[in-house]
Amino acid sequence: MSDPVFEAIGMQILAGFSNILHILNPSKVPGFAYAWLEIIGNRMFIARMLALAADQKCWAMYCQLLLDLFKFLQPFLRNAELAKPVATLYRGTLRVLLVILHDFPDFLCDYCYHFLDAIPPNCIQMRNLVLSAFPRNMRLPDPFTANLKFEMLADTAMPPRILSNVGAMIQPPKFKQDLDSYLKTRAPVTFLSELRTNLQVTNEMGTRYNIPLLNALVLYVGSQHITVIRQRGQTPNMSTVAHTSHMDIFQNLAVDLDTEGRYLFLNALSNQLRFPSSHTHYFSLVILYLFAQSNTEVVQEQITRVLLERLVVNRPHPWGLLVTFIELIKNPTYKFWQHEFVHCAPEVEKLFESVARSCMVTKANSGPPSGNQSVLGGGNSNTSGPGSNGSGMLVLDTSPEGLNNE
Repeated sequence: MSDPVFEAIGMQILAGFSNILHILNPSKVPGFAYAWLEIIGNRMFIARMLALAADQKCWAMYCQLLLDLFKFLQPFLRNAELAKPVATLYRGTLRVLLVILHDFPDFLCDYCYHFLDAIPPNCIQMRNLVLSAFPRNMRLPDPFTANLKFEMLADTAMPPRILSNVGAMIQPPKFKQDLDSYLKTRAPVTFLSELRTNLQVTNEMGTRYNIPLLNALVLYVGSQHITVIRQRGQTPNMSTVAHTSHMDIFQNLAVDLDTEGRYLFLNALSNQLRFPSSHTHYFSLVILYLFAQSNTEVVQEQITRVLLERLVVNRPHPWGLLVTFIELIKNPTYKFWQHEFVHCAPEVEKLFESVARSCMVTKANSGPPSGNQSVLGGGNSNTSGPGSNGSGMLVLDTSPEGLNNE
C-alpha cells in the first residue's frame, strides 16, 4: 500500500540510499561487506528498487550495486580455492541472484551484458543464473520436446532487449571504423591479421585479453549479421550464416587465438544462448557451424568443453545452451561421438554418457544417441526424457561447481 506522504519523494529516497551504498561498496569499505550485502539483498529493498519504483527508474541504480559486488569478488573468484569469508560472501551473492531470477527475471534479461562483463569466466554457475532469466511474459518451450524446431517459435524472430550501447564499447574508434568497413567490404585486408593484437592488453597468462571488448565484438558482429540476413528477406540457417565477412571474423578468432583467447571467445558466443530469440537462434548456428567446419579437434574439443562445463554445474541451465548441446550430440552431421576427445579417458566418457542420458530418451551402448534430424533445422527430435524436469532444466548425475579455467 503506497504512502501518500512519501510517494512524492520516494525516488529521491531510493536514489539517496543507492548513492550511499555505492560509496560504501565492499571495494571501498571491505569491513562493511557482509552488512552491505545484507542490505542490497534484503527482499524489501530489492522490491522497492525493482518493483515499486515507477518506470523502472531504479533499475540502473540497482545494477550498479550488483556490479560493485561483482567487481569486489572478481579477483578472489579467479582463484579455484576461496577463503572461508569470501566463500560465504559468494554464497550470499548466489542467493541474491536466485531471488532476483525468481521475482524479477526481466531485470536480469535487460542488464545481462553488464553483469557478464564483470563475472569472471570460471564462475560458471553464477553466469548460468544470469543467462537463465527470460521475460516474465514468455512461455519457455521445453528444450527436450520432441520435434522442437527453432523456426516454429515466434520468439526467434525477435531480438532480446539490450540496454547497452554495444557499438560504443568497441574502442578505439579506429578499430570500430575498420570493423564496420570489413563487415561491408572485407577491407582493410589486414583487419583479420591484426584482430588478435587489438584484443590483447597484456602478455600475462589469465589477463591477456580485453574481455569486455571481446564480448562486445562478438555481440556487435552477430547483431549486424542478423540485420543483414533479415534485410535480404532471409532467415538465419547454416547457408545464410556461412561464407560472409561476419563469419570470417568468427572463424579467424576460433583459429588464430591461443587457448586462453579461444576459450574467452567461445564463452562470448555461448553467452548469447539464452531464451528463444533471434540472437539465441543465430549464435547457436554459429557455434555448430564452427564445430562442423573446424579442421582441428582442438577447436571442436574446446567448443564441447565450454558447453559441457555449463551443464555439469547445478541448475538452472540456460534454454539455448540445452538446445544447442542436444543438437550437437544428436545430429549425425557433427559426428560428435566419433571424436577422440569423447573417448580419451574412462571418466570423460562416463561424463559425456551421463549428460547424453539426461538429454536423450534412447542412446546406443557406448555410442551416439539415436536420431538423425536437426533441432535447429527442423525434423524429428525425440528428446523428452528422464533428464527433463518439465522446466527446461537439466538433471545430471554429477554437479561440480565447474571446470577450472585453462
